Parts: sequence; structure tokens; C-alpha cells
Amino acid sequence: MNWRTVLLMAGLSGIGFAPPAAPLRAQTFELDEATIAGVHAAMRAGDLTCEQLVRGYLERIAESAGDLPRLNAIAYASPFALSEARQLDSAFAAEGPTGPLHCIPVLLKDQVETSDMPTTYGSVLFRDFVPERDATIVTRLKEAGAIILAKTNMGEFASRYVGSGFGVIRNPYDRTRNPSGSSGGTGVGITANLKRPTRTWPSTTTPRTRRWRPSS
Repeated sequence: MNWRTVLLMAGLSGIGFAPPAAPLRAQTFELDEATIAGVHAAMRAGDLTCEQLVRGYLERIAESAGDLPRLNAIAYASPFALSEARQLDSAFAAEGPTGPLHCIPVLLKDQVETSDMPTTYGSVLFRDFVPERDATIVTRLKEAGAIILAKTNMGEFASRYVGSGFGVIRNPYDRTRNPSGSSGGTGVGITANLKRPTRTWPSTTTPRTRRWRPSS
């Protein structure tokens, strides 16, 4: 069992086997195209908790993984996202937001080093490589209150939209077509509302408009 299997099982077990979260008030908060300001306003109004928000996006990730042919946007879902969300809920109840990105779920391109998840660069060669430190951007995101929700697939070593570690990233508008790259997984994650990205321009902006058919 490799890191990919362990982390997906750990991350998604929080969805399938954790005690159910309290429902959103009247189910009024809409995840599609949610904004930072909208998330924080819903939390202040008592209509949304951090755990509910994170659970909602993890459920979307799980659902997208079950659809065939797979989008292959997500490399790893964080097994710690729900526990971190609960900690942020406690902090919010005690003192308010922990920072300007309080409980904002973030997708990291799988070239950004994380000490609690593998960093593979899209390659099977780095399938089990877990860095000993977090990249500076990860540290600063967490200091601002963000939650690293998952890591996104990328073209192997930043080339195109395919990788030996996962296969082919597919366009969410038409899965017979490709999403460009190398930030294909990040672009697909944005378009499919799997959550806020870290991005490398222009490879993140092309996936939602690209219409080429995959060559492999």
C-alpha cells in the first residue's frame, strides 16, 4: 500500500466514518463559486462552520473520484483537513477568525512541498517522497488561517497534462478533451469547484478554456 492509497483512505474515511456534522442551517450555503468574503460572512452569521465547509469539499472530491472517466484532478486529499477544521472552529468561537484566510480550503499543485503529504511532480518516481519541510507558501497560508485541502495532479515534471503517477487529467466540460497543463489538476479543481488554488500562470488559466482532444 503506497502513500497515495494510505492518504486517500485516511482523508476519505473522515467522510465515510466520522460522526455526521451538524447540517447547514436550511442548507443555504452554496459551495459553487463560493468566495472568501461569502464564507466568512456565513460563518459570522452562524450559517456555516469550518468543518461543514471542509467536509463539503472533501465530499465533492470523493464524488469526482468516482465518476468515469476520472477527471484525475486530485492527487492526495489531506487526512488532516477535518481535524484542522475543528480546531479552527474552536478558535473562531473563542476569539474570531485566525487570519484573513480563516478556514479557506486550498488546493496545492503537486510540486509544492508539504511535510504531511507526498510531493510527486506527477511522477511515479516520487510516489513515496514526503519532504521534511513545508514550502514557504504552505507555511504562510497556514499562518493566515487556510486549510490545505488537497494536492492537485500536474503534468509530469511540469510537462503537459499527463503523468506516470496518475495517468491523464481530463477537461471537466468534456472528458474526451484535455485541460492543458502543466497545472491541469489545479485548473480542473477551480472549474469543478473543488476549491481555491495555488496557481502558476498561465498553465492554470488555460484548462477551463482548452478544447483539444487528448493525444494519449
